[in-house]
Amino acid sequence: MDRDRLAYWLLRDVNRAIRDFNMIADGDRVAVAVSGGKDSLSLLHLLDRRRRSAPERYTLAAVHVVGDARGPAIEAHRPLLEWLEASGIEHLVVPLYLPADEPLPLGCQRCTWNRRRTLFEAARRLGCNVVAFGHHADDLAQTTLLNLVSSGRVETMAPCRVYFGGVLRLIRPLCYVAEADLRRFAEACGFPPPPPECPQAPVSRRRLAAELLRRAEAISPNARANLLRAGLRGLAAGERPPATDSAS
Repeated sequence: MDRDRLAYWLLRDVNRAIRDFNMIADGDRVAVAVSGGKDSLSLLHLLDRRRRSAPERYTLAAVHVVGDARGPAIEAHRPLLEWLEASGIEHLVVPLYLPADEPLPLGCQRCTWNRRRTLFEAARRLGCNVVAFGHHADDLAQTTLLNLVSSGRVETMAPCRVYFGGVLRLIRPLCYVAEADLRRFAEACGFPPPPPECPQAPVSRRRLAAELLRRAEAISPNARANLLRAGLRGLAAGERPPATDSAS
């Protein structure tokens, strides 16, 4: 299936998520968090393509944070920077925020917190009131599984959450999209290779969650869909931030 056909089918799920959770409104300015992996590049491409026919008028920018568990003093990924330049989409490349007394290497939780602060501040610099993350259905299912195991709460990442009294909105428009579909789309688009993996990735909670989900799907092929549905239902019932908002 070619890129345009794949985009058509993926945008059906993206549009459903945006409608279900009121993610984007007329006049919004959306900053897409671009790591350089298939998920974030697919999200940027799909949200850009969607503007041609979307009922809402919105503008886009991309934000790439340079840094990982080793801190911000690493080399930016040149293939990604070249791709962003060629895309024609406004973008900002910023170093990972790191307090002066922060010990290295960063644990996943601290790295995630610092990265989110960096993204929020970059969005403000760009005049954006929305930040879009590339978490997909598998990520949400994995987070449900982790929350169930670690805290006994059946909740997942919030598809849409408001911060700072409504000043900033965090959205996850790929929340209904399967990772396998994004992989096919990325291959069809010919995105640049992703940046090198963070040294902490092999021992991260995300890697463990992915393995747990694979094992669950070996027992029940509907495990991902069931966990996603249960996590969203639990999140709505709890009306509070989940115990784990990221599978990092």
